[in-house]
Amino acid sequence: MLPVAELHGVHPDELTPRILASTQPLIVRGLVARWPMVRAGLASQQTASAYLRRFYQGMNVVAMLGRPDIDGRFFYNDDLSGFNFFPANVRLDGVLAELEDHRNDEQPPAIYVGSTAIDTCLPGFRTENDVNLHGRDALASIWIGNRTRIAAHYDLPDNLACVAVGRRRFTLFPPEQLENLYIGPLDFTPAGQAISLVDFKHPDFDRFPKFAEAQRHAQVAELGAGDALFIPGMWWHHVEALDRFNVLVNYWWRQSPGYMDTPTTALMHAIMTVRDLPPAQRAAWAELFRHYVFEADDATVAHIPPAARRVLGPLDADATRALRAQLLKRLNR
Repeated sequence: MLPVAELHGVHPDELTPRILASTQPLIVRGLVARWPMVRAGLASQQTASAYLRRFYQGMNVVAMLGRPDIDGRFFYNDDLSGFNFFPANVRLDGVLAELEDHRNDEQPPAIYVGSTAIDTCLPGFRTENDVNLHGRDALASIWIGNRTRIAAHYDLPDNLACVAVGRRRFTLFPPEQLENLYIGPLDFTPAGQAISLVDFKHPDFDRFPKFAEAQRHAQVAELGAGDALFIPGMWWHHVEALDRFNVLVNYWWRQSPGYMDTPTTALMHAIMTVRDLPPAQRAAWAELFRHYVFEADDATVAHIPPAARRVLGPLDADATRALRAQLLKRLNR
Protein backbone atom coordinates (compact mmCIF):
# COMPACT_ATOMS: atom_id res chain seq x y z
CA MET A 1 0.00 0.00 0.00
CA LEU A 2 1.13 3.54 -0.79
CA PRO A 3 0.68 6.77 1.19
CA VAL A 4 -1.53 9.50 -0.22
CA ALA A 5 0.29 12.68 -1.28
CA GLU A 6 0.05 15.52 1.27
CA LEU A 7 -0.22 19.30 1.27
CA HIS A 8 0.40 21.49 4.31
CA GLY A 9 -0.38 25.07 5.22
CA VAL A 10 -3.44 25.47 2.97
CA HIS A 11 -6.06 27.95 4.25
CA PRO A 12 -9.77 27.09 3.72
CA ASP A 13 -9.97 30.03 1.28
CA GLU A 14 -6.98 28.78 -0.74
CA LEU A 15 -8.33 25.60 -2.32
CA THR A 16 -6.93 25.90 -5.83
CA PRO A 17 -7.83 23.89 -8.97
CA ARG A 18 -4.63 21.93 -8.32
CA ILE A 19 -6.47 20.46 -5.33
CA LEU A 20 -10.14 20.56 -6.34
CA ALA A 21 -9.61 19.18 -9.85
CA SER A 22 -6.84 16.70 -9.05
CA THR A 23 -7.04 13.26 -10.64
CA GLN A 24 -5.23 11.75 -7.64
CA PRO A 25 -6.24 11.76 -3.96
CA LEU A 26 -4.68 14.50 -1.84
CA ILE A 27 -4.45 14.97 1.93
CA VAL A 28 -4.69 18.60 3.03
CA ARG A 29 -3.30 18.56 6.56
CA GLY A 30 -4.91 20.97 9.01
CA LEU A 31 -7.25 22.48 6.42
CA VAL A 32 -10.15 22.89 8.88
CA ALA A 33 -8.19 22.82 12.14
CA ARG A 34 -9.61 26.21 13.13
CA TRP A 35 -13.24 25.16 12.85
CA PRO A 36 -15.14 25.57 16.14
CA MET A 37 -16.47 22.03 15.56
CA VAL A 38 -12.91 20.70 15.55
CA ARG A 39 -12.01 22.59 18.74
CA ALA A 40 -15.14 21.30 20.45
CA GLY A 41 -14.27 17.73 19.54
CA LEU A 42 -10.75 18.09 20.88
CA ALA A 43 -12.24 19.20 24.21
CA SER A 44 -14.52 16.17 24.69
CA GLN A 45 -17.31 14.15 23.15
CA GLN A 46 -19.82 15.94 25.37
CA THR A 47 -18.56 19.34 24.22
CA ALA A 48 -18.79 18.28 20.57
CA SER A 49 -22.33 16.92 21.04
CA ALA A 50 -23.38 20.13 22.79
CA TYR A 51 -21.95 22.15 19.90
CA LEU A 52 -23.99 20.16 17.36
CA ARG A 53 -27.15 20.53 19.46
CA ARG A 54 -26.80 24.32 19.18
CA PHE A 55 -27.81 24.14 15.54
CA TYR A 56 -30.28 21.27 15.64
CA GLN A 57 -33.87 22.23 14.87
CA GLY A 58 -35.58 18.89 15.56
CA MET A 59 -35.80 17.20 12.15
CA ASN A 60 -35.42 13.43 12.02
CA VAL A 61 -32.36 11.77 10.49
CA VAL A 62 -31.77 8.26 9.19
CA ALA A 63 -29.49 6.30 11.51
CA MET A 64 -27.99 2.93 10.64
CA LEU A 65 -27.93 0.68 13.70
CA GLY A 66 -26.16 -2.65 14.05
CA ARG A 67 -25.55 -5.19 16.79
CA PRO A 68 -22.22 -5.13 18.63
CA ASP A 69 -21.14 -8.35 16.90
CA ILE A 70 -20.92 -6.73 13.45
CA ASP A 71 -17.80 -4.95 14.73
CA GLY A 72 -18.84 -1.67 13.14
CA ARG A 73 -18.97 -3.15 9.61
CA PHE A 74 -22.19 -2.15 7.84
CA PHE A 75 -22.72 -4.88 5.28
CA TYR A 76 -24.96 -7.60 3.90
CA ASN A 77 -26.22 -10.61 5.82
CA ASP A 78 -24.57 -13.98 5.15
CA ASP A 79 -26.40 -14.81 1.90
CA LEU A 80 -26.68 -11.23 0.58
CA SER A 81 -30.47 -11.37 0.81
CA GLY A 82 -30.55 -8.47 3.28
CA PHE A 83 -28.32 -6.43 5.54
CA ASN A 84 -26.67 -6.81 8.95
CA PHE A 85 -28.14 -3.52 10.23
CA PHE A 86 -31.45 -1.71 10.19
CA PRO A 87 -32.27 1.93 9.41
CA ALA A 88 -34.18 4.04 11.91
CA ASN A 89 -35.85 7.42 11.40
CA VAL A 90 -34.90 9.19 14.65
CA ARG A 91 -34.00 12.54 16.16
CA LEU A 92 -30.35 13.56 15.94
CA ASP A 93 -30.19 14.59 19.60
CA GLY A 94 -31.35 11.07 20.49
CA VAL A 95 -28.49 9.61 18.41
CA LEU A 96 -25.99 11.87 20.16
CA ALA A 97 -27.33 10.76 23.54
CA GLU A 98 -27.05 7.10 22.50
CA LEU A 99 -23.46 7.61 21.40
CA GLU A 100 -22.67 9.22 24.75
CA ASP A 101 -24.33 6.34 26.64
CA HIS A 102 -22.11 3.80 24.85
CA ARG A 103 -18.86 5.77 24.75
CA ASN A 104 -17.18 3.52 27.36
CA ASP A 105 -18.45 0.18 26.01
CA GLU A 106 -15.73 -2.20 24.88
CA GLN A 107 -18.02 -3.53 22.14
CA PRO A 108 -20.78 -0.97 21.54
CA PRO A 109 -23.61 -1.30 19.05
CA ALA A 110 -22.71 0.23 15.68
CA ILE A 111 -24.33 3.66 15.30
CA TYR A 112 -23.99 5.71 12.14
CA VAL A 113 -25.75 8.76 10.72
CA GLY A 114 -24.53 9.15 7.15
CA SER A 115 -24.84 11.73 4.37
CA THR A 116 -27.19 14.16 6.12
CA ALA A 117 -27.59 17.56 4.47
CA ILE A 118 -26.08 20.12 6.83
CA ASP A 119 -28.09 23.13 5.72
CA THR A 120 -31.33 21.24 6.36
CA CYS A 121 -30.44 19.44 9.58
CA LEU A 122 -28.06 21.94 11.19
CA PRO A 123 -28.88 25.40 9.80
CA GLY A 124 -26.18 27.91 10.68
CA PHE A 125 -23.46 25.29 11.18
CA ARG A 126 -21.67 26.29 7.98
CA THR A 127 -21.57 29.93 9.03
CA GLU A 128 -18.88 28.85 11.51
CA ASN A 129 -17.52 25.72 9.80
CA ASP A 130 -16.99 25.89 6.04
CA VAL A 131 -14.47 26.01 3.20
CA ASN A 132 -14.35 28.11 0.04
CA LEU A 133 -14.94 25.94 -3.03
CA HIS A 134 -14.78 28.95 -5.37
CA GLY A 135 -18.23 28.77 -6.88
CA ARG A 136 -18.63 25.00 -7.09
CA ASP A 137 -22.22 23.93 -6.49
CA ALA A 138 -21.46 21.47 -3.71
CA LEU A 139 -23.70 19.41 -1.46
CA ALA A 140 -22.43 19.66 2.12
CA SER A 141 -23.20 16.64 4.31
CA ILE A 142 -22.38 15.50 7.83
CA TRP A 143 -21.54 11.96 9.04
CA ILE A 144 -21.70 11.07 12.75
CA GLY A 145 -21.07 7.79 14.54
CA ASN A 146 -18.81 5.58 16.60
CA ARG A 147 -16.25 3.04 15.34
CA THR A 148 -17.59 2.02 11.95
CA ARG A 149 -16.36 0.48 8.71
CA ILE A 150 -17.89 1.41 5.37
CA ALA A 151 -17.11 -1.00 2.52
CA ALA A 152 -15.15 0.20 -0.49
CA HIS A 153 -17.38 2.01 -2.97
CA TYR A 154 -17.11 4.81 -5.51
CA ASP A 155 -18.98 8.11 -5.80
CA LEU A 156 -19.62 9.87 -9.09
CA PRO A 157 -18.89 13.40 -7.76
CA ASP A 158 -15.57 14.72 -6.53
CA ASN A 159 -15.40 14.70 -2.75
CA LEU A 160 -13.66 16.85 -0.14
CA ALA A 161 -13.91 14.97 3.17
CA CYS A 162 -13.07 17.02 6.29
CA VAL A 163 -12.49 15.22 9.58
CA ALA A 164 -14.07 17.34 12.32
CA VAL A 165 -13.95 14.93 15.28
CA GLY A 166 -11.99 11.71 15.76
CA ARG A 167 -9.71 9.89 13.34
CA ARG A 168 -10.42 8.18 10.03
CA ARG A 169 -8.55 5.87 7.72
CA PHE A 170 -9.33 5.92 4.00
CA THR A 171 -8.06 3.15 1.74
CA LEU A 172 -8.34 4.25 -1.89
CA PHE A 173 -8.07 2.45 -5.22
CA PRO A 174 -7.96 3.89 -8.76
CA PRO A 175 -10.97 3.05 -10.98
CA GLU A 176 -9.05 0.43 -12.96
CA GLN A 177 -8.89 -1.81 -9.86
CA LEU A 178 -12.60 -2.60 -10.25
CA GLU A 179 -12.13 -6.26 -11.17
CA ASN A 180 -9.81 -6.88 -8.20
CA LEU A 181 -12.26 -5.54 -5.60
CA TYR A 182 -15.04 -8.12 -6.07
CA ILE A 183 -17.98 -5.75 -6.27
CA GLY A 184 -21.43 -6.90 -5.12
CA PRO A 185 -24.86 -6.30 -6.69
CA LEU A 186 -25.44 -3.03 -8.52
CA ASP A 187 -29.16 -2.78 -7.74
CA PHE A 188 -29.30 -3.99 -4.12
CA THR A 189 -26.84 -2.11 -1.95
CA PRO A 190 -26.50 -1.07 1.70
CA ALA A 191 -26.53 2.67 0.98
CA GLY A 192 -27.06 3.27 -2.73
CA GLN A 193 -23.62 2.48 -4.14
CA ALA A 194 -22.26 -0.93 -5.12
CA ILE A 195 -19.63 -2.11 -2.62
CA SER A 196 -16.68 -4.45 -2.40
CA LEU A 197 -17.51 -7.78 -0.78
CA VAL A 198 -14.02 -8.04 0.74
CA ASP A 199 -13.72 -7.57 4.50
CA PHE A 200 -10.68 -5.29 4.60
CA LYS A 201 -10.03 -6.13 8.25
CA HIS A 202 -10.00 -9.88 7.58
CA PRO A 203 -9.52 -10.40 3.82
CA ASP A 204 -10.24 -13.93 2.60
CA PHE A 205 -7.64 -14.42 -0.14
CA ASP A 206 -8.91 -17.93 -0.94
CA ARG A 207 -12.29 -16.48 -1.90
CA PHE A 208 -10.95 -13.16 -3.25
CA PRO A 209 -7.45 -13.90 -4.56
CA LYS A 210 -7.21 -10.87 -6.87
CA PHE A 211 -7.64 -8.53 -3.89
CA ALA A 212 -3.91 -8.97 -3.24
CA GLU A 213 -3.28 -7.17 -6.54
CA ALA A 214 -5.69 -4.40 -5.54
CA GLN A 215 -3.74 -3.90 -2.31
CA ARG A 216 -0.58 -3.27 -4.30
CA HIS A 217 -2.30 -0.29 -5.91
CA ALA A 218 -4.03 0.98 -2.76
CA GLN A 219 -3.33 4.41 -1.28
CA VAL A 220 -3.92 4.93 2.43
CA ALA A 221 -4.78 8.20 4.18
CA GLU A 222 -4.70 8.43 7.98
CA LEU A 223 -6.52 11.59 9.04
CA GLY A 224 -6.90 13.34 12.36
CA ALA A 225 -9.27 16.08 13.44
CA GLY A 226 -8.80 19.12 11.22
CA ASP A 227 -7.38 17.19 8.25
CA ALA A 228 -9.12 16.88 4.88
CA LEU A 229 -8.91 14.46 1.98
CA PHE A 230 -9.77 15.17 -1.65
CA ILE A 231 -11.14 12.05 -3.39
CA PRO A 232 -11.53 12.28 -7.18
CA GLY A 233 -14.81 11.03 -8.57
CA MET A 234 -14.93 7.28 -9.38
CA TRP A 235 -12.06 6.36 -7.03
CA TRP A 236 -12.97 3.43 -4.80
CA HIS A 237 -12.62 4.17 -1.09
CA HIS A 238 -13.03 2.16 2.10
CA VAL A 239 -13.66 4.32 5.19
CA GLU A 240 -12.93 3.46 8.82
CA ALA A 241 -13.93 5.69 11.74
CA LEU A 242 -11.35 4.84 14.39
CA ASP A 243 -12.53 6.53 17.58
CA ARG A 244 -15.50 6.18 19.93
CA PHE A 245 -17.03 9.36 18.50
CA ASN A 246 -16.44 10.66 14.99
CA VAL A 247 -17.80 13.54 12.91
CA LEU A 248 -17.00 14.11 9.24
CA VAL A 249 -18.15 16.94 6.97
CA ASN A 250 -17.91 16.39 3.24
CA TYR A 251 -18.59 18.35 0.08
CA TRP A 252 -19.68 16.68 -3.17
CA TRP A 253 -19.71 18.37 -6.57
CA ARG A 254 -19.63 17.31 -10.22
CA GLN A 255 -17.38 18.75 -12.88
CA SER A 256 -20.13 18.23 -15.48
CA PRO A 257 -23.20 20.46 -15.92
CA GLY A 258 -26.14 19.83 -13.61
CA TYR A 259 -28.46 18.93 -16.48
CA MET A 260 -26.42 15.84 -17.34
CA ASP A 261 -27.87 12.58 -16.03
CA THR A 262 -25.79 10.16 -13.98
CA PRO A 263 -23.85 7.69 -16.15
CA THR A 264 -25.12 4.95 -13.82
CA THR A 265 -28.41 5.16 -15.71
CA ALA A 266 -26.59 4.42 -18.97
CA LEU A 267 -24.75 1.51 -17.34
CA MET A 268 -27.97 -0.10 -16.10
CA HIS A 269 -29.63 0.43 -19.49
CA ALA A 270 -26.63 -1.12 -21.26
CA ILE A 271 -26.85 -4.16 -18.99
CA MET A 272 -30.49 -4.50 -19.99
CA THR A 273 -29.97 -3.98 -23.74
CA VAL A 274 -26.37 -4.82 -24.69
CA ARG A 275 -24.71 -7.23 -22.25
CA ASP A 276 -26.57 -10.39 -23.32
CA LEU A 277 -26.33 -9.87 -27.08
CA PRO A 278 -24.44 -12.46 -29.17
CA PRO A 279 -20.67 -11.82 -29.01
CA ALA A 280 -20.39 -10.40 -32.54
CA GLN A 281 -23.22 -7.92 -31.93
CA ARG A 282 -21.76 -6.95 -28.55
CA ALA A 283 -18.42 -6.25 -30.25
CA ALA A 284 -20.20 -4.09 -32.82
CA TRP A 285 -21.85 -2.09 -30.07
CA ALA A 286 -18.51 -1.72 -28.31
CA GLU A 287 -17.23 -0.09 -31.49
CA LEU A 288 -20.24 2.25 -31.60
CA PHE A 289 -19.70 3.29 -28.00
CA ARG A 290 -16.00 3.82 -28.67
CA HIS A 291 -16.73 5.94 -31.71
CA TYR A 292 -19.61 8.06 -30.40
CA VAL A 293 -18.83 8.20 -26.66
CA PHE A 294 -15.44 7.16 -25.33
CA GLU A 295 -13.25 8.50 -28.13
CA ALA A 296 -15.59 11.10 -29.62
CA ASP A 297 -13.93 14.32 -30.78
CA ASP A 298 -14.35 16.98 -33.46
CA ALA A 299 -13.36 14.49 -36.17
CA THR A 300 -16.26 12.21 -35.25
CA VAL A 301 -18.81 14.56 -36.82
CA ALA A 302 -16.64 16.73 -39.08
CA HIS A 303 -18.41 15.35 -42.17
CA ILE A 304 -21.87 16.45 -40.94
CA PRO A 305 -22.93 20.11 -41.31
CA PRO A 306 -23.11 21.69 -37.83
CA ALA A 307 -26.82 22.50 -38.12
CA ALA A 308 -27.59 18.85 -38.90
CA ARG A 309 -25.63 17.19 -36.10
CA ARG A 310 -28.50 17.21 -33.58
CA VAL A 311 -27.68 14.80 -30.74
CA LEU A 312 -24.13 14.41 -32.10
CA GLY A 313 -23.49 18.12 -31.54
CA PRO A 314 -22.83 19.87 -28.23
CA LEU A 315 -25.64 19.36 -25.71
CA ASP A 316 -27.10 22.14 -23.59
CA ALA A 317 -29.90 22.07 -21.03
CA ASP A 318 -32.67 22.34 -23.64
CA ALA A 319 -31.20 19.68 -25.93
CA THR A 320 -30.67 17.36 -22.99
CA ARG A 321 -34.25 17.85 -21.84
CA ALA A 322 -35.53 16.97 -25.31
CA LEU A 323 -33.31 13.90 -25.51
CA ARG A 324 -34.47 12.74 -22.09
CA ALA A 325 -38.08 13.06 -23.24
CA GLN A 326 -37.32 10.87 -26.27
CA LEU A 327 -35.67 8.25 -24.09
CA LEU A 328 -38.57 8.18 -21.65
CA LYS A 329 -41.00 7.73 -24.54
CA ARG A 330 -39.00 4.73 -25.78
CA LEU A 331 -38.72 3.21 -22.30
CA ASN A 332 -42.43 3.57 -21.60
CA ARG A 333 -43.70 1.96 -24.81
